[in-house]
Amino acid sequence: MHISLTPALESKIRDKVQTGLYNNASEVVREALRFMEENQDLVRQMKLSHLRQAVAIGAEQADRGEFSNRSVQEIAAAARDS
Repeated sequence: MHISLTPALESKIRDKVQTGLYNNASEVVREALRFMEENQDLVRQMKLSHLRQAVAIGAEQADRGEFSNRSVQEIAAAARDS
C-alpha cells in the first residue's frame, strides 16, 4: 500500500521513530490506527460536542437577529478551507 502524507505528518512520524518507542514509520501508523479504532466512540462524541457548541452559538446569534449574508455553500467552503 502506498499513502501520501503532508510534510508535517511525515515530520511527526519521523519524530515518533526518533524517540526510540517505534522501530519504523509503519509501527507509528499501525499504532495510530489502533488508537483511532479503540477510541472511535470518544472521537465521535468530541466531534458531536463541537458541532453542538457551534449550533448553539448560531442559534444565539439568530435569536439576537444576527444573520450572515453568505450562502450555505459559501459558509461550507470557508469551513473546508480553514
